[in-house]
Amino acid sequence: MLNIRTFDATGGGNVLYKALAHPLAAAAMAALAERLPAEGALAVYDPDGAAATLTALYPAFTPDGGLFTHESEQVGEKDGFGGTKRALTRIGESPAEVILVASFEHEKMLARVARVARPDQLVLTLRDVRVPDRMLSNPRVYLDKQNFATNFCFFRDDARFSTRLVTANYWCSYGARDVRYWMRLYDGAGAVLAEWEHPVPDGPAGIVVDSADIRARFDLPEFCGQIFIHVMGARGHDVVKYALDIYGKSGEPSLSVTHDANAWPSPRFATLPAPDRGERVVLWVQNSHATPIPAGAITLNPMGVEDHHPVAQEIGPFATLPVDVGALVPGVAWPAQFELRSGNHVVRPRYEITKGARTRIAHMNVERGDLKPEPALRSLSPDLGRGFVLPFPVLDPARFESWMQPTPMSEALSSLPLRLDLFAEDGSPRGQHFLGNLPRSHHTAIALHDLMSEAGHADLVYDFREGGDGDGWLHALMRYRSRENGHEAETSFGSHIFNTLMTWRNEPQSYSGPPPGLTTRLFLKLGQDTRRSFSCLIYPTSVEGQPPSETVLHLHAADGAEIGRKTIRLNPSGSFTVWPHEIFGVEAVEQAGTGGYVLIRDLTCRLFGYHGQRDEAGAFSLDHMFGF
Repeated sequence: MLNIRTFDATGGGNVLYKALAHPLAAAAMAALAERLPAEGALAVYDPDGAAATLTALYPAFTPDGGLFTHESEQVGEKDGFGGTKRALTRIGESPAEVILVASFEHEKMLARVARVARPDQLVLTLRDVRVPDRMLSNPRVYLDKQNFATNFCFFRDDARFSTRLVTANYWCSYGARDVRYWMRLYDGAGAVLAEWEHPVPDGPAGIVVDSADIRARFDLPEFCGQIFIHVMGARGHDVVKYALDIYGKSGEPSLSVTHDANAWPSPRFATLPAPDRGERVVLWVQNSHATPIPAGAITLNPMGVEDHHPVAQEIGPFATLPVDVGALVPGVAWPAQFELRSGNHVVRPRYEITKGARTRIAHMNVERGDLKPEPALRSLSPDLGRGFVLPFPVLDPARFESWMQPTPMSEALSSLPLRLDLFAEDGSPRGQHFLGNLPRSHHTAIALHDLMSEAGHADLVYDFREGGDGDGWLHALMRYRSRENGHEAETSFGSHIFNTLMTWRNEPQSYSGPPPGLTTRLFLKLGQDTRRSFSCLIYPTSVEGQPPSETVLHLHAADGAEIGRKTIRLNPSGSFTVWPHEIFGVEAVEQAGTGGYVLIRDLTCRLFGYHGQRDEAGAFSLDHMFGF
């Protein structure tokens, strides 16, 4: 496993990791490695604790000549490389001919090390590894998080499929101007196919990047790989959010949607379903680094079972490998699930399920290693009501099957004590269904269409009547199947405490700012070509007695101009399907154009939603929405 720290729940993304792993930095590190002597040792001075991440990504910089620190209390501690940390004042005693200072601050570090280094020792820093200043939001502070608003995106264009990244310039609401998306497209082998900048108008304009357009623009062959995205001029935060449509062409009946890749590699991922009868499940493993993934470094195991099946192939820098899950782990079928031991090599992976003539793509979720079972969840304050709630739609049972599979999403969790609370669209209760205290290795899939006779939604909540543990990271995988044509879509998400005035730790989370989160800002793209977009909007509540929502739908044109506004109201625990072409009219939606969108705003409560598109043949996509 790569020894890198990428993300933690308190501090968020590790900007040092992002700075070192950036593709431009990777190329510069390769050039810097050429300045190292073919023989002889390398000493590393590590002023900022970067050595572990640096050497994990770039093994040529392993400090075989010693790791040095200016922290006196760290001297003598294990250095992680088979030795102990040494005092910076002793670096001149190292036999190393080259000293690398693991810092981007060149002049300051040269002056510091010159006091103790020998005259014959060459001192290098990471100055030449910096990305160009024109790409930085804050050039004065290189390791500012907003300098590294970066992410990856699965991207494909071939005879059957195209992909379309859709988002909006939400950076403008934080005062950003002259925003540009720097993009680099890699093919399946990790070779660079194209590199370009995508300008964004000032203001809340829509952003659309279509693989068919990029392929024609650069005269490219078919490809299935990934885009690296760097947002220049970002303000407010460092998270690059988008929706990704995967749509068929030339009569291809498939249609699906997924979303941003979460930007940070993780040791484990979950929410990967085993293949059902007649299905082929392909896991797209996309290397997020310039360092190859060794053969056998990534494994799959049935959830809750220590039976590990390694991916035998080496995966090159930034390369994409399709892994046939059923062939790698034979004999395991849906509703079983898999866990991916990804070793910090990849950001959130996608998987593709093929059944007959149709395919669908969805994403896996991060399985956290920092959470432990939390006894306090059994006795939360009455002001928090049901506590953690995971809401998801139940589509019209006359037309759709709706399935739900609970998923353990932290490494330490061994049981899932759960209950389903069911609600009609107007928020009226439609009963409860106790699932029991499920083991980590459960094979449970709940047919919600058998529990409800009308459209609405369900909440997955903790229920400790038979014991068990919770960790506040409650997740589930939801699958929907059309009874008319067999088309399917699936998504997965986690729980929150919703719409309580009192807080518990960082809940109820806010789309921006500290808890309690009691407002809504959701992005709903408009349909493209002949497809219509929709949102299954839900008003989840952890406590009873909430007032109806005051939800305003803002229709924006592609250039960001608002061209329509409508107010709707949802009852607490209610739901509503937003069809923009019905609410605003077909003419207004067409006026909004490609890149137009609906911003769903509410200043009274936090809503949650799922979005998708439906085409004329009845194919549909579905995934959870993002806010900003």
